[in-house]
Amino acid sequence: MTPPAHPPRPASRAGAALLALVLLAGCASRSTEIRPAAADPSDFERWSCARIHDEIDTVQQRAVDVAWAVDQRYGQHVVALGVGLSVFWPALLAMRPDGAEAAELALLKGRYEALHEAARRKLCPQPPDVPTPERMAAMKVLPGEVLVYEERRGVRDPLATWVLKFTALRRNEAEFVLRSDAASGAWRQDLSGNVIEAPPGALQWQRLLKRPLALGDVLAGEIAVAGEAERRGRLRGQVVAVGPQRIAERVFDAAVIELYGDVSEGETSTRLEGTMAVDRAAGVLLRLDLDAAIARFTLQRRLMRIEPAS
Repeated sequence: MTPPAHPPRPASRAGAALLALVLLAGCASRSTEIRPAAADPSDFERWSCARIHDEIDTVQQRAVDVAWAVDQRYGQHVVALGVGLSVFWPALLAMRPDGAEAAELALLKGRYEALHEAARRKLCPQPPDVPTPERMAAMKVLPGEVLVYEERRGVRDPLATWVLKFTALRRNEAEFVLRSDAASGAWRQDLSGNVIEAPPGALQWQRLLKRPLALGDVLAGEIAVAGEAERRGRLRGQVVAVGPQRIAERVFDAAVIELYGDVSEGETSTRLEGTMAVDRAAGVLLRLDLDAAIARFTLQRRLMRIEPAS
Protein backbone atom coordinates (compact mmCIF):
# COMPACT_ATOMS: atom_id res chain seq x y z
CA MET A 1 0.00 0.00 0.00
CA THR A 2 1.20 3.57 -0.71
CA PRO A 3 1.60 5.58 2.53
CA PRO A 4 -0.49 8.70 3.25
CA ALA A 5 0.73 11.87 1.56
CA HIS A 6 -0.53 14.34 4.18
CA PRO A 7 -3.33 14.63 6.78
CA PRO A 8 -6.95 15.25 5.73
CA ARG A 9 -7.97 18.78 4.88
CA PRO A 10 -11.44 20.23 4.26
CA ALA A 11 -12.87 19.70 0.79
CA SER A 12 -14.03 22.68 -1.27
CA ARG A 13 -15.99 20.82 -3.91
CA ALA A 14 -18.53 18.05 -3.65
CA GLY A 15 -17.64 14.49 -4.62
CA ALA A 16 -18.93 13.19 -7.91
CA ALA A 17 -22.18 11.34 -8.26
CA LEU A 18 -22.07 9.12 -11.36
CA LEU A 19 -25.83 8.75 -11.34
CA ALA A 20 -27.73 12.06 -10.89
CA LEU A 21 -30.82 13.84 -12.15
CA VAL A 22 -30.94 17.63 -11.82
CA LEU A 23 -34.52 18.75 -11.02
CA LEU A 24 -35.90 22.29 -11.00
CA ALA A 25 -37.19 23.04 -7.50
CA GLY A 26 -39.66 25.79 -6.66
CA CYS A 27 -37.17 27.60 -4.46
CA ALA A 28 -34.59 28.03 -7.25
CA SER A 29 -33.84 31.49 -8.58
CA ARG A 30 -34.49 32.20 -12.24
CA SER A 31 -31.45 32.05 -14.42
CA THR A 32 -29.79 34.54 -16.67
CA GLU A 33 -28.81 32.68 -19.83
CA ILE A 34 -25.39 31.09 -19.80
CA ARG A 35 -24.27 30.69 -23.38
CA PRO A 36 -22.30 27.51 -24.08
CA ALA A 37 -18.63 28.04 -24.84
CA ALA A 38 -17.99 27.02 -28.41
CA ALA A 39 -16.70 23.51 -29.00
CA ASP A 40 -16.12 21.95 -32.41
CA PRO A 41 -17.83 18.59 -33.12
CA SER A 42 -15.05 17.84 -35.62
CA ASP A 43 -12.66 17.51 -32.65
CA PHE A 44 -14.36 14.18 -31.96
CA GLU A 45 -14.72 12.87 -35.52
CA ARG A 46 -11.97 10.26 -35.05
CA TRP A 47 -13.49 9.02 -31.79
CA SER A 48 -15.48 5.81 -31.66
CA CYS A 49 -19.12 5.96 -30.65
CA ALA A 50 -18.27 4.18 -27.40
CA ARG A 51 -15.66 6.81 -26.53
CA ILE A 52 -18.09 9.64 -27.33
CA HIS A 53 -20.75 8.09 -25.09
CA ASP A 54 -18.23 7.70 -22.27
CA GLU A 55 -17.19 11.34 -22.59
CA ILE A 56 -20.82 12.49 -22.51
CA ASP A 57 -21.19 10.59 -19.24
CA THR A 58 -18.07 12.30 -17.87
CA VAL A 59 -19.28 15.77 -18.87
CA GLN A 60 -22.68 15.19 -17.28
CA GLN A 61 -21.08 13.91 -14.09
CA ARG A 62 -18.85 16.98 -13.86
CA ALA A 63 -21.82 19.30 -14.47
CA VAL A 64 -23.65 17.78 -11.52
CA ASP A 65 -20.51 18.18 -9.37
CA VAL A 66 -20.44 21.89 -10.13
CA ALA A 67 -24.19 22.23 -9.55
CA TRP A 68 -23.98 20.52 -6.19
CA ALA A 69 -21.10 22.77 -5.09
CA VAL A 70 -23.30 25.80 -5.86
CA ASP A 71 -26.28 24.16 -4.18
CA GLN A 72 -24.30 23.49 -1.00
CA ARG A 73 -23.17 27.12 -0.81
CA TYR A 74 -26.54 28.77 -1.46
CA GLY A 75 -28.88 26.08 -0.11
CA GLN A 76 -31.28 26.16 -3.08
CA HIS A 77 -31.99 22.39 -2.92
CA VAL A 78 -32.10 22.02 -6.69
CA VAL A 79 -29.84 19.00 -7.07
CA ALA A 80 -31.28 15.57 -6.24
CA LEU A 81 -30.29 12.04 -7.08
CA GLY A 82 -32.44 10.32 -9.66
CA VAL A 83 -32.70 7.09 -11.59
CA GLY A 84 -30.78 7.96 -14.74
CA LEU A 85 -27.62 9.72 -15.80
CA SER A 86 -29.01 12.90 -17.36
CA VAL A 87 -28.67 16.64 -16.97
CA PHE A 88 -31.61 19.02 -17.26
CA TRP A 89 -29.60 22.10 -18.18
CA PRO A 90 -32.34 24.74 -17.60
CA ALA A 91 -32.66 23.55 -13.99
CA LEU A 92 -28.91 23.47 -13.50
CA LEU A 93 -28.53 27.00 -14.85
CA ALA A 94 -31.48 28.20 -12.75
CA MET A 95 -29.15 28.03 -9.78
CA ARG A 96 -27.46 31.17 -11.17
CA PRO A 97 -23.85 30.10 -10.81
CA ASP A 98 -21.32 32.87 -11.27
CA GLY A 99 -17.59 33.38 -11.58
CA ALA A 100 -15.48 30.29 -12.19
CA GLU A 101 -18.47 27.95 -11.86
CA ALA A 102 -20.44 29.83 -14.52
CA ALA A 103 -17.42 29.68 -16.84
CA GLU A 104 -16.96 25.97 -16.21
CA LEU A 105 -20.63 25.25 -16.87
CA ALA A 106 -20.39 27.18 -20.13
CA LEU A 107 -17.46 25.01 -21.20
CA LEU A 108 -19.25 21.83 -20.14
CA LYS A 109 -22.46 22.78 -21.93
CA GLY A 110 -20.52 23.56 -25.11
CA ARG A 111 -18.65 20.27 -24.95
CA TYR A 112 -21.88 18.39 -24.20
CA GLU A 113 -23.59 19.85 -27.29
CA ALA A 114 -20.55 19.25 -29.51
CA LEU A 115 -20.33 15.61 -28.41
CA HIS A 116 -24.01 15.05 -29.19
CA GLU A 117 -23.55 16.65 -32.62
CA ALA A 118 -20.53 14.43 -33.27
CA ALA A 119 -22.58 11.38 -32.30
CA ARG A 120 -25.35 12.49 -34.67
CA ARG A 121 -22.92 12.93 -37.56
CA LYS A 122 -21.42 9.48 -36.98
CA LEU A 123 -24.92 7.98 -36.78
CA CYS A 124 -24.10 6.55 -33.36
CA PRO A 125 -26.84 4.38 -31.85
CA GLN A 126 -28.06 4.97 -28.32
CA PRO A 127 -25.44 3.79 -25.80
CA PRO A 128 -26.11 0.26 -24.57
CA ASP A 129 -27.28 -0.21 -20.99
CA VAL A 130 -24.41 -2.60 -20.35
CA PRO A 131 -20.81 -1.88 -19.32
CA THR A 132 -18.02 -1.86 -21.86
CA PRO A 133 -15.86 -5.00 -22.23
CA GLU A 134 -13.00 -3.06 -20.58
CA ARG A 135 -15.19 -2.32 -17.55
CA MET A 136 -16.31 -5.94 -17.33
CA ALA A 137 -12.69 -7.14 -17.46
CA ALA A 138 -11.84 -4.94 -14.45
CA MET A 139 -14.70 -6.29 -12.32
CA LYS A 140 -13.64 -8.51 -9.41
CA VAL A 141 -17.26 -9.37 -8.54
CA LEU A 142 -19.85 -10.32 -11.17
CA PRO A 143 -23.66 -10.54 -11.30
CA GLY A 144 -24.99 -13.64 -9.60
CA GLU A 145 -22.31 -13.66 -6.91
CA VAL A 146 -23.06 -12.96 -3.26
CA LEU A 147 -20.98 -10.68 -1.05
CA VAL A 148 -21.09 -11.70 2.60
CA TYR A 149 -20.04 -9.15 5.21
CA GLU A 150 -19.53 -9.42 8.94
CA GLU A 151 -21.02 -6.49 10.83
CA ARG A 152 -20.94 -5.25 14.40
CA ARG A 153 -22.98 -2.25 15.53
CA GLY A 154 -21.11 -1.58 18.76
CA VAL A 155 -18.18 -2.95 20.73
CA ARG A 156 -20.48 -5.06 22.92
CA ASP A 157 -22.92 -6.06 20.19
CA PRO A 158 -22.80 -9.56 18.68
CA LEU A 159 -21.57 -10.11 15.15
CA ALA A 160 -24.26 -10.07 12.47
CA THR A 161 -24.33 -10.89 8.76
CA TRP A 162 -24.87 -8.26 6.06
CA VAL A 163 -25.36 -9.79 2.59
CA LEU A 164 -25.49 -8.27 -0.89
CA LYS A 165 -26.57 -10.44 -3.81
CA PHE A 166 -25.30 -8.95 -7.08
CA THR A 167 -28.29 -9.05 -9.45
CA ALA A 168 -27.41 -6.81 -12.42
CA LEU A 169 -24.65 -4.64 -13.84
CA ARG A 170 -25.69 -1.62 -15.92
CA ARG A 171 -23.67 0.91 -17.88
CA ASN A 172 -23.35 3.23 -14.88
CA GLU A 173 -24.67 1.32 -11.88
CA ALA A 174 -24.80 -2.00 -10.10
CA GLU A 175 -27.94 -3.56 -8.62
CA PHE A 176 -28.06 -5.77 -5.54
CA VAL A 177 -30.53 -7.26 -3.10
CA LEU A 178 -29.65 -6.56 0.54
CA ARG A 179 -30.37 -8.97 3.37
CA SER A 180 -29.53 -8.06 6.96
CA ASP A 181 -31.07 -8.02 10.43
CA ALA A 182 -31.67 -4.27 10.19
CA ALA A 183 -32.90 -3.88 6.60
CA SER A 184 -33.72 -5.87 3.47
CA GLY A 185 -34.61 -4.85 -0.07
CA ALA A 186 -33.20 -3.26 -3.23
CA TRP A 187 -29.72 -1.74 -3.06
CA ARG A 188 -28.30 0.23 -5.99
CA GLN A 189 -24.99 2.05 -6.29
CA ASP A 190 -23.04 3.79 -9.00
CA LEU A 191 -19.73 2.35 -10.15
CA SER A 192 -17.83 4.72 -7.85
CA GLY A 193 -19.61 3.13 -4.88
CA ASN A 194 -22.11 5.86 -3.95
CA VAL A 195 -25.46 4.45 -2.81
CA ILE A 196 -28.35 5.46 -5.08
CA GLU A 197 -31.09 3.41 -3.45
CA ALA A 198 -31.24 1.58 -0.13
CA PRO A 199 -34.07 -0.04 1.85
CA PRO A 200 -35.49 1.88 4.84
CA GLY A 201 -33.20 1.67 7.85
CA ALA A 202 -29.98 1.06 5.89
CA LEU A 203 -27.04 3.42 6.21
CA GLN A 204 -26.20 5.02 2.87
CA TRP A 205 -23.52 7.41 1.61
CA GLN A 206 -24.16 9.68 -1.36
CA ARG A 207 -22.05 11.93 -3.61
CA LEU A 208 -18.94 10.98 -1.64
CA LEU A 209 -16.90 8.80 -4.00
CA LYS A 210 -15.66 9.60 -7.49
CA ARG A 211 -13.73 8.01 -10.34
CA PRO A 212 -10.84 7.62 -10.37
CA LEU A 213 -9.81 7.71 -6.72
CA ALA A 214 -6.19 8.84 -6.43
CA LEU A 215 -3.88 9.19 -3.45
CA GLY A 216 -4.50 12.50 -1.68
CA ASP A 217 -7.94 13.14 -3.24
CA VAL A 218 -10.22 15.13 -0.94
CA LEU A 219 -13.88 14.06 -0.95
CA ALA A 220 -17.18 15.42 0.35
CA GLY A 221 -20.68 13.99 0.46
CA GLU A 222 -23.58 12.98 2.66
CA ILE A 223 -24.46 10.09 4.94
CA ALA A 224 -27.96 9.18 6.10
CA VAL A 225 -30.22 6.44 7.36
CA ALA A 226 -32.55 5.67 4.45
CA GLY A 227 -36.13 6.72 5.14
CA GLU A 228 -35.24 8.60 8.33
CA ALA A 229 -34.88 12.31 7.57
CA GLU A 230 -33.80 13.17 11.12
CA ARG A 231 -30.72 10.92 10.90
CA ARG A 232 -28.21 12.35 8.44
CA GLY A 233 -24.99 14.28 8.17
CA ARG A 234 -22.14 15.73 6.14
CA LEU A 235 -19.19 13.52 5.35
CA ARG A 236 -15.68 14.46 4.25
CA GLY A 237 -12.65 12.36 3.58
CA GLN A 238 -9.26 11.93 2.01
CA VAL A 239 -7.71 9.00 0.14
CA VAL A 240 -4.77 8.01 2.35
CA ALA A 241 -3.64 4.79 0.64
CA VAL A 242 -4.11 2.96 -2.66
CA GLY A 243 -2.96 -0.41 -3.90
CA PRO A 244 -3.79 -4.11 -4.12
CA GLN A 245 -5.54 -5.80 -1.20
CA ARG A 246 -6.36 -9.49 -0.98
CA ILE A 247 -9.82 -9.89 0.55
CA ALA A 248 -12.16 -12.89 0.35
CA GLU A 249 -9.62 -14.74 -1.81
CA ARG A 250 -9.59 -12.02 -4.48
CA VAL A 251 -7.19 -9.16 -5.16
CA PHE A 252 -8.89 -5.78 -5.32
CA ASP A 253 -7.47 -2.44 -6.42
CA ALA A 254 -8.32 -0.72 -3.15
CA ALA A 255 -8.53 2.88 -2.01
CA VAL A 256 -8.51 3.55 1.72
CA ILE A 257 -10.36 6.71 2.74
CA GLU A 258 -10.12 8.46 6.09
CA LEU A 259 -13.56 9.86 6.99
CA TYR A 260 -14.72 12.65 9.27
CA GLY A 261 -17.81 14.81 9.54
CA ASP A 262 -20.88 15.67 11.58
CA VAL A 263 -24.11 13.70 11.94
CA SER A 264 -27.41 14.49 13.61
CA GLU A 265 -30.40 12.70 15.10
CA GLY A 266 -33.21 15.15 15.61
CA GLU A 267 -31.74 18.06 17.56
CA THR A 268 -28.66 16.08 18.64
CA SER A 269 -25.48 16.37 16.58
CA THR A 270 -22.04 14.87 17.03
CA ARG A 271 -18.70 14.27 15.36
CA LEU A 272 -18.22 11.21 13.14
CA GLU A 273 -14.87 9.62 12.31
CA GLY A 274 -13.95 6.46 10.49
CA THR A 275 -12.33 4.64 7.59
CA MET A 276 -13.68 3.18 4.35
CA ALA A 277 -11.99 0.91 1.82
CA VAL A 278 -13.50 0.43 -1.64
CA ASP A 279 -12.51 -1.28 -4.87
CA ARG A 280 -11.53 1.44 -7.34
CA ALA A 281 -12.68 -0.58 -10.34
CA ALA A 282 -16.35 -0.91 -9.37
CA GLY A 283 -16.94 0.76 -6.00
CA VAL A 284 -17.37 -2.53 -4.12
CA LEU A 285 -17.23 -1.89 -0.38
CA LEU A 286 -14.38 -3.79 1.26
CA ARG A 287 -14.40 -2.32 4.76
CA LEU A 288 -16.28 0.34 6.72
CA ASP A 289 -15.53 1.56 10.25
CA LEU A 290 -17.59 4.42 11.68
CA ASP A 291 -17.60 5.86 15.18
CA ALA A 292 -20.01 8.48 16.53
CA ALA A 293 -21.84 9.23 19.76
CA ILE A 294 -25.11 8.55 17.91
CA ALA A 295 -25.41 4.75 17.90
CA ARG A 296 -27.00 4.51 14.44
CA PHE A 297 -23.80 5.89 12.90
CA THR A 298 -21.46 3.49 14.68
CA LEU A 299 -20.55 0.20 13.01
CA GLN A 300 -17.83 -2.11 11.73
CA ARG A 301 -18.39 -3.93 8.43
CA ARG A 302 -15.94 -6.31 6.72
CA LEU A 303 -16.18 -8.28 3.46
CA MET A 304 -15.54 -11.88 4.56
CA ARG A 305 -16.29 -14.04 1.54
CA ILE A 306 -17.79 -14.07 -1.95
CA GLU A 307 -20.12 -16.93 -2.81
CA PRO A 308 -20.30 -18.08 -6.44
CA ALA A 309 -23.40 -17.61 -8.57
CA SER A 310 -25.90 -20.39 -8.03
